[in-house]
Formats: sequence, C-alpha cells, structure tokens
Amino acid sequence: MTQIDAAVLTDTTAGRAAVVPGGRGRPGRAPTGWRRWRVQVGLIALTFVPAVAGAFRLTELAGDPPVTADNERFVASPAPVVLHIVGATVFCLLGAFQFDPVLRRRRPRWHRAAGRVLIPCGIVAALSGLWMTVFSDLPAQDNAALNAIRLVVGTAMAASLVLGLVAARRRDFAAHRAWVTRGYALGLGAGTQAFVIAPWMMVTGNPTGNFRAVLMLAAWSINLAVAEWALRRGRASRPAGQASRAWISRVAWRRRADSERAMARNKASQSAGSW
Repeated sequence: MTQIDAAVLTDTTAGRAAVVPGGRGRPGRAPTGWRRWRVQVGLIALTFVPAVAGAFRLTELAGDPPVTADNERFVASPAPVVLHIVGATVFCLLGAFQFDPVLRRRRPRWHRAAGRVLIPCGIVAALSGLWMTVFSDLPAQDNAALNAIRLVVGTAMAASLVLGLVAARRRDFAAHRAWVTRGYALGLGAGTQAFVIAPWMMVTGNPTGNFRAVLMLAAWSINLAVAEWALRRGRASRPAGQASRAWISRVAWRRRADSERAMARNKASQSAGSW
C-alpha cells in the first residue's frame, strides 16, 4: 500500500465523507474525482500483478499443459489453485470498492450484497491456500519457514473475515470494518510481494530459502501495519458524537431484538395455555 492509499484508507475506514490531500478530513464535504477514487486505484493496482499471473495459470491449466517442475503440483491437483485464484481475485478487486464511504452511504444495499460475495470468496481463498500449503509439494524456492508463515497468515485471514461477519450480524460495524480491513490487507499480500520481491529479482534473481521467506513476510507485515495505522488514525479522528450515535444504535437494536424475542415467547406461552 502506498502513502496515498494509507491517507485515504484512514478516512474510508473511519467512515468519513470528506478527504483532502494528505489524508486530512473536512467534515460535511464528500470527496470527488481523483480524491475519492485514488484508494481504489491503488488497491486495484496492487491486485493487478497477481490477477494477471492467476489468469495465465488458469489458462495454462485449461489447456492440458505439459508437466514441468513449476506446474507439477497444480496439474496434479488443480481444484485448490483454481479456487484460490478465483476467490482471491474477486475478493481483492471487488473488495477495493468497499472502502469508498460515499458508496457505502449512498448504496448500502450494494455494500451489503457485495459483502455477501466478498467474505465467502476471501474465506475460500484463505482455506484453499492453507490446503495447498499443507498437501502440495514444496516448491524448490520455498522452505519450511515460509510454509509456516503461510499457515499463520492464511489462518489469520480466514479468522479475521469470520470475526468481521460475526460483528456485522451483531451490528457492531466498527468491529466489522476493523476485522474485514485486516483480512483484506492479508489477502492483498501477493500484490505487495510482487513489488517487494521484484527489485531483488532484477538484481540477483529469484530469491530462495530464508531470504524469500523474509521478503514475503515483510510484504504481509507492510499491508497489516498500514491497515492498523489507518484504523487507529480513523478511530482517533472520528467525531465523538458519531461514535456515540453508533453505540446508541447498537443498544437500541439489541433492545428491540430482545423485545421481539420476549413477545414471541409470550405468544408461544399463550398459545400453549389455550390448549
């Protein structure tokens, strides 16, 4: 994630409607033009390299390719890699637009409908990645340390998305936004890895072993650090009244749900008593 993306992500994770250069908000004014869409452009740019690589891999697998050392594990078991590529691509591309506060406010139904697609896709991408890590042969350039890192990251991504879904069902939208942002940051790791590893490939060739594990861990760490920074800055700049209204809304929803359950129990008991 770039510095520009981080500045805008701060405002989008906080749910604010205004963005000015440098990431400072001006309440009451909706961002327009480049200032509104620059975070989506940055996130889609990060997705571009792994999405293109994934498309080439799917095309290769669809054409009954000759088996090589590079594709042997995919040809032997294509289903996990197909699920991983499709799930991760949809998750990262469509998920970029979930960070637009204007779209969330003006099209809440679209936001919810997209979320019902994105979270399953993200979970499928994480679980299929875990499956390949555990059951596929280890690539020549990887080692056990990188596999262990992949297991931690994949588990953390899936858990973050599940926690985000649970929070949304509780109508705790601040927690929902935080957990889904973390899951998205981890899911976007392949894009950042392309930019982190590319300079080393141009100078010394494809990194291997522990050095490759360090570079890939650095990419995931960069994404997660930017997401956490944006979330914390967003909470710090969130107006107190907005936080209070969100808390009151959650309390009112819970009281209404409790009241409806009590009424349903009373009706059930009255029906049982009439017999």
